[in-house]
Order: sequence, then C-alpha cells, then structure tokens
Amino acid sequence: MHLNSLAGRSYNDLMQYPVFPWILSNYDCDTLDLNEASNFRDLSKPMGAQTQERLKQFQKRYEDWDDPQGDTPPYHYGTHYSSAMIVCSYLVRLEPFTQNFLRLQGGHFDLADRLFHSVKEAWFSASRQNMADVKELVPEFFYLPEFLENANRFDLGTKQNGEVLNDVVLPPWAKNDPREFIRMHREALECDYVSRNLHLWIDLIFGYKQQGPGAIEAVNVFHHLFYEGNVDIYNIQDPLQKSAAIGFINNFGQIPKQLFRKAHPAKRMASVKQFSKLVDVSPLIPPLSPLGNAPTISSEKFFFYHLNNLRPSPQPVKEVKGPVGQIIQHEKSILAVEQNKILVPNAYNRYIAWGYADHSIRVGTYDSDRANYVCENIDHCGEILSCTCPSAKLLILAGTSSILSVHSLDTKAKKITLKQTLFGHTDTVTALASSSAYNIILSGSRDRSAIIWDLSRLMYVRKLVGHAGAVAAVSINELTGDIATCSGTWLHIWSINGLQMAVVNTSMGSSDRMQQILCASFSSIREWDTNNVIITGSTDGVVRMWSMEFVKSGGQEETRTNVVADAAKLIKSDEPAEDNNQQSAKNEVQWVRKLIFRVELTMHTAYDRKDNSEPASITALAISKDHRSL
Repeated sequence: MHLNSLAGRSYNDLMQYPVFPWILSNYDCDTLDLNEASNFRDLSKPMGAQTQERLKQFQKRYEDWDDPQGDTPPYHYGTHYSSAMIVCSYLVRLEPFTQNFLRLQGGHFDLADRLFHSVKEAWFSASRQNMADVKELVPEFFYLPEFLENANRFDLGTKQNGEVLNDVVLPPWAKNDPREFIRMHREALECDYVSRNLHLWIDLIFGYKQQGPGAIEAVNVFHHLFYEGNVDIYNIQDPLQKSAAIGFINNFGQIPKQLFRKAHPAKRMASVKQFSKLVDVSPLIPPLSPLGNAPTISSEKFFFYHLNNLRPSPQPVKEVKGPVGQIIQHEKSILAVEQNKILVPNAYNRYIAWGYADHSIRVGTYDSDRANYVCENIDHCGEILSCTCPSAKLLILAGTSSILSVHSLDTKAKKITLKQTLFGHTDTVTALASSSAYNIILSGSRDRSAIIWDLSRLMYVRKLVGHAGAVAAVSINELTGDIATCSGTWLHIWSINGLQMAVVNTSMGSSDRMQQILCASFSSIREWDTNNVIITGSTDGVVRMWSMEFVKSGGQEETRTNVVADAAKLIKSDEPAEDNNQQSAKNEVQWVRKLIFRVELTMHTAYDRKDNSEPASITALAISKDHRSL
C-alpha cells in the first residue's frame, strides 16, 4: 500500500486505484499448502506471460507490430492490469462500486458471462485464456470479505449455462466462506514464498521493468498512452484526438509512477537458527503451541503465543480506591481509574466521573481526586450508568433513560454542551464503547440488544439481537472492527457489519451466577492471525481467553464450547424474514466458525483456597501496546 501511495494511486481515484498482485495459482484443491511453490503465481512475470503459449502470442504481437503513421510504438498489451472498470467489476456487489459500475455500463449490469463470478475463472481468464485480460487484483482481496457476497441481492443475471449469479464462487480451500478465503489469501501474501519473490513483481509494476529495455525483456510493454508523461493532453490541438486520448486513459487505466530505476532488493528472511545467535528463544517458545502453529520470529514475544507461560506480576502495577473501571497504557505508564470514571484521550491526564446522586458530571485531573468543575445540567439521561470518550472533544453518556446523549467537551472553557441525542433502545443502556478507527459507537442495553451508531454522522446503523439477557459489556477491536457483546455468561462475536460470527457460553460449571462476564477485550496486533484471542473477565475472578477458528461441525475442536440451541435467537431482528431459511441453511454447513477455549488465568483473585469462596471480580482488561503483556 505504501508503494501504491508513493506512485500516486489511492482509494480516491478509480482510474488510479491501488494495485495488488495475483499470488496464487491453485484454486482447485481442498487444502492449500503454502510451502509448495507450484501453488503460487510466477511473480517474476507479468500476467500476460504466465503461460508459454500466451507469452509467445504477446511476443509475436510486439515483433510484428507495424504502424504506418508511426504514432504508436510497439507494445505487448493493449489493455491494462488496473482500470476503473476492473475495480468496479471486482467490487460490483458492494456499494458504492455497484453504482459506479452501472454508470460505466450505461445504467445496467454487463452480460452475466462477463461479470466477476468466480475467483478461479477470473484467474484463468487473466493468466491464460483471454488475450485481452491481464488484470491484477485490488487490495480488498486481502482484507474485505464483504465484497465477495451479494448481500444487497442485486439481480446480476444468468449465465448461458443457466447458472444464476449471486455470491462469488470461492476455491474449495476457502470452504465456501468469504472470511476464510480472506484469511488464507492474507496468509499466502505474508508467507515465505511470496516474501522471497514479491520484489520481482515490484520491479514489473513500480520498478525498472515497468518501461524501457527492462520492460521489453520482461514482456511488460503496454500501449504508450498508459504511461505517465508520454502524451501531453493539454497540447493536443485537435478536439477529437484530445477527447480520444482522455477517453482511452480513463477507460483503460494508467501505469503507476516509476519509483525505482534498478532492481528492488529481496526481503531479508531471518531464520530461527540465525536469530538464536542473537537471543536465546528457547525459554520463550512453549513446547507445544495451543493451536499447533509455531510462533514466527516477528511474533515470538506476543503474549497470545505463550498463554501457558503467563504469570502475574509480583506486585500490583497500580492501586486505586475502588473497583477498577478502566486501564490505559499511555507512553510508558499504566493508568487506571475506578469504576464510573473514564480517562480523556489523547493525553489521558483528565478524567470524567459520573454516578453521583445529583446526576452530575465531574471533570478532574488524573493526579488529583479533586474535581476541577462540575456540570449539573445533564438530566436527560436519567441516572448515568455508562460513558465513552472517543476524543478530547466528544463525550457520550447513557443510562436509565434508554437514550444516548452526545456532548461537546471543552475542558479549557470548563463546559459540556449537548450536541445530539440518539434513540434506539427501549430500556436502560448498560454499556458503551467507541472506536475512532472505525468511527462507530457501540451501546448495550437491558433490552437484550446492542446498537451500532455512526460516530461521524451520529446516526443509527444497525441492531445486534439474540442475547439471552441484558448486555453487560461491549468491546470493539480497533484493528478489525469486530465486536464483542456479553450477556450473562454468553460471549457473542460480530463483524462490524452485524454478522454474528460466533457465540459461546463461557460457563464452566454449575455456579453460573459466579461467572457473569463483566468486561471483554481483543488482542489486535496482527489481523487475520488465528492465534489472536478474545479475553473475558468474570465475577468469579477468572480471566478466560478464546480464539475464533473455522472448524468442522461436530469435531473434537468443539471441546468446552457451546452453541445457542435456538438458532432463531441469532438472527438480527432488523433483517428480512426471508433470511431465516438462509441462516438455517448456513447452520447446516459442514464448516462453522466457533470460539475455542484457550486458557484461563486464575492467579489474580481466584485463588483455589477454602478461604477464598468469593474472589474479587475482574472488572477491567487492557493489553500492552506491544502485546507482550495483559
């Protein structure tokens, strides 16, 4: 992405959209071996040279080229690997790209046989079958599963063989699951083979093989109008020629700016043997990784790779005067405040406090218990029960009135001003969270629902339902946008778009009332890493960790997990009733995403002693920025 930005390509321009490579060539097998070189595309060659037969045809075109007028120099490819139409074709199922595609197509979808429908077919077309197709990929293939689903139920037509177009057909190794496809595709992008060879593709797209003698030798020459600076459209006097040149560039795409004039170096690949000369890694790596995946050198110190080695600090890192409500790591310090308090970003040197009998809000400095000022005119929330502070200028309150009140916060002027109220819940709001990365607010209520709100526009987005009771805790993954909602002993994990991905009853025995979840958090340092954990803190003083895995239904992986018996509870109430049958069909799929128990930490307050029948509850969780400690 950084190279794309330097080369002038961004999400703001469909004609110069970021370009990513095809990296795999195996779209037929049930399993994908990332250690087998034959499963990968040849990154040293452009898409037009992936097979010898097609390579020879493009070479012949270049050698036989003859332009009587001499205006067009010889080229291998008359079409481009990235254009507005290619981008919109890949993302046609996802707004606003659907509308952009329709505008490019004159208001209607293309013929069904020409629409993007299958990853395998798209690969075959671009690598061997179609002489007019040499397209690469867009970044969404590595992080956005939603573009593979026809969630908006667009009528994309029927192919000549009678096949109705709907969701994108995925390779067998993706188990017909868009999230699994993205996870595997992302893992392939980061694997050793691609890391060792990606510099060769960089040479073709951004480097010395992009144009000139290097491009000719690499069979990588495109039509001259694709290259920046080859034509000065402002000096073309003929209106028809000028319009034709602009139309050609707009429709067929542009080559990125050339960033490198010599071969890009290969990535340095450090082996465990080499690394061990610098530091003894043996004490850090457990005898057996919980998920069977050995930690890599770059990740060997992340706490979630060594859960069995976690131990509490000898002494408390912070002590406060009541139950802990929030923990923040700021620079090198660990900050903590009591319940009914929240620290104000980004300096975290001020706090907001609530829960007083007069329903007031008090603002003070972190180093002092004394309030700097008191705001007493906040009575529309009823009794304030929860608060979140997305920025130094915004404060969101909620409580017994069932509404969320958004306030402008001015600590210098000592003023809190009501900005807007948000209506959606029908009972007391018990939990709040916000994400500046994804611009959302998340609220949980005693009405057994959670609601996602747009933080920028302060509008309702969607409701998450299916909880067995009041929602007591909510959390947002700042890296992925995934959402955790907790009700009693149940932990629900949702995508930011409201898809419930997994649910588990965290109860481990008969004393359910002693295991109510009070807080939750995500590890969030490596996206799509299956070793990442969801962490819960409960009233029994135990911290539990779970990983979300894609497993065969009914297999051994279900140990210590539970699924909701009533599938109807898992369906979002604000979706059409016709989706009920589709949800039931999904529940019958052989592969399902489940929360797998990893480890529990009992050495904080839940000591196994006779005199500790009621251990102190876990009320707050935080992960260090480097993810080495919890």
